[in-house]
Amino acid sequence: MRELTEFQLEPVPNGDGRRLAFSGPMTVASIGVADKRIRALDGTIAEIDLSRVTAIDTVGAWSVWRLSRDHDAKITGCSDEAQKLVDAISKADSNDHSVRAARLPLTRRVPEHVGNVMLGLGRGALQVIGFLGQMIQSAGTLLRHPSRFRMKALVHQMELVGVNSLAIIGLMSFLVGIVIAQQGAVQLRQFGAEIYTVNLVGRLTLRELGVLMTAIMVAGRSGSAFAAQLGTMKLTEEVDAMRTIGVSPTEALVLPRVLATMIMMPLLGLYSAFIGIVGGAFLSSVSLGIPFFTFLARIKEVVPLHDVWVGVTKAPVFGLIVALAGCYQGMQVKNNAEEVGARTTAAVVMAIFTVIVLDAFFAVFFTNIGWG
Repeated sequence: MRELTEFQLEPVPNGDGRRLAFSGPMTVASIGVADKRIRALDGTIAEIDLSRVTAIDTVGAWSVWRLSRDHDAKITGCSDEAQKLVDAISKADSNDHSVRAARLPLTRRVPEHVGNVMLGLGRGALQVIGFLGQMIQSAGTLLRHPSRFRMKALVHQMELVGVNSLAIIGLMSFLVGIVIAQQGAVQLRQFGAEIYTVNLVGRLTLRELGVLMTAIMVAGRSGSAFAAQLGTMKLTEEVDAMRTIGVSPTEALVLPRVLATMIMMPLLGLYSAFIGIVGGAFLSSVSLGIPFFTFLARIKEVVPLHDVWVGVTKAPVFGLIVALAGCYQGMQVKNNAEEVGARTTAAVVMAIFTVIVLDAFFAVFFTNIGWG
């Protein structure tokens, strides 16, 4: 005779509420009668006990998970097999949440979505801070044991981040310098002040656009590469293999990339500002009648030295943000190749957004200390 699923209700020891204790098999062939009786139960259930269950399949696990979800009850006494099935059902149910949410009325769906986004941003910020702390801890370990530092990896990353990006950053900066000079001259011409185009190009490129455009370009070029490289290494289990043989992934993979970006950003920022000034001088010599070398000589007179220091001060911070975003997103890859693409995109968006926000704070700060 076929054995059926049995259950009984009993009080929770040393607690409030009732415990639903199952016994026997919980399979598709045995749970039908018990399921109808369970659905007819009144009141709430605080605990579901599976310690006396002899066999369980997906249908049984779904019944247990449904009861746990509907009654907000905890599941106890699970065997390894039962726990795996319940976890799988739980994950599938959470993945289906977005489908159910799409059926909600707009007045509920929008606030719920906004709330989920804000909670996700909060959790993400905490995780990034934790990642930064882990990186600082690894840096402290390397300071105590300098022989473990990978100098070749640092030099290699400096080449990838800095030297290999000179061409694209130079071209971008040259064109931006031309645009600033042309548009500035058009506006200043209305007041007969075209000569102040030199001031506009010099101060704007050295103080703001040189380092900001460089950070955006490095984020799109190197930050995305960091995320894709580390994400692929996570998928192929190279990161886990490094931990197995006693090598810290943060020391070997993250710190060389972060340090290389922080070292190269000030140099790239100054290079970008110089090329932008050259672009402005070229446009001025062609359209405004200001000789090329006169424009460059005038830059030394009208641009205060603290504008250079403003750009140099911001550059390492921007480099840290770009590298941190790329490495953090790459190390969060877990499931499949599709996540590598998503994390790469997230790294670029995160880096550019944070850089622009910090640039605004820097602008206010330097103005308040008299470097406006």
